[in-house]
Amino acid sequence: MAVNDTTPPPQEQSYPGASDRMTPGPQDEMRDYAGRDLLAGKRALITGGDSGIGRAVAVAFAKEGADVAIAYLSEDEDAAHTRSLVEKAGRRCVLLAGDLGEATHCRYVVEQAVAELGGLDILVNNIAYQAPVSSLDELTDEQWLRTFEVNIHSYYRVTKAALPYLGEGAAIVNTSSVNGLRGNKTLLDYSATKGAVNAFTQAMAQNLLKRGIRVNAVAPGPVWTPLIPATFSEERVEDFGEQAPMGRPAQPDEIAPSYVFFAAGRLSSYYSGEILAPIGGETLPG
Repeated sequence: MAVNDTTPPPQEQSYPGASDRMTPGPQDEMRDYAGRDLLAGKRALITGGDSGIGRAVAVAFAKEGADVAIAYLSEDEDAAHTRSLVEKAGRRCVLLAGDLGEATHCRYVVEQAVAELGGLDILVNNIAYQAPVSSLDELTDEQWLRTFEVNIHSYYRVTKAALPYLGEGAAIVNTSSVNGLRGNKTLLDYSATKGAVNAFTQAMAQNLLKRGIRVNAVAPGPVWTPLIPATFSEERVEDFGEQAPMGRPAQPDEIAPSYVFFAAGRLSSYYSGEILAPIGGETLPG
């Protein structure tokens, strides 16, 4: 695929952001992706599936033969576009709007996904919130708790609600971040939640091994999604991704195949408890 290899110009949006207001627009439609029926007949729930990585994963799953349900906060236009892409690939797409920072909604989206799709085989916990701060003094209790509610408590709650419906051969894929592997001085709470995602992934992989359910995580580096202009300043957006050895942020289309890999037993039947880090050439110690 031809990838936009430039860093974005200065820009800001209000949270949670929208794909069609990004310059340049993100590459998140998997246009050149050719499926091979790796997920034929599977049913997947993807949180944060309206845009960015979630959208690219939803389309890739559909092209591999899966029906999908996408849970998202309030980005109805983005979600509708994702549904149109999934349907163009010949699969069903269920839209589930609402706040996954609330425990009752986490249970609701699982129940609705199961009811609409007729079951569940794949869970992708992908939703995330971030807000940079310059110091711990600037980080409020309210922000700390909100970041944890969305970024890790929803993973626990959605996974717990989904487990009764997941049988042998099912797959859970969690979205972590390079910041969960090495921290980020201005994303203190976000980094802490992503570290928790990594530990949760590894612990659940061990816990579910005898049930034949694989649990893995993808920990991307900088990716050009609506979350970036919606949470960073114009100046920070302008140099977003330059720190990666490749000198640019990833596009969602470059990250989605990692999720296909972990979701498809044909590709990753011997993988569980792994954290795959597509981080643009950066090497990490340990």
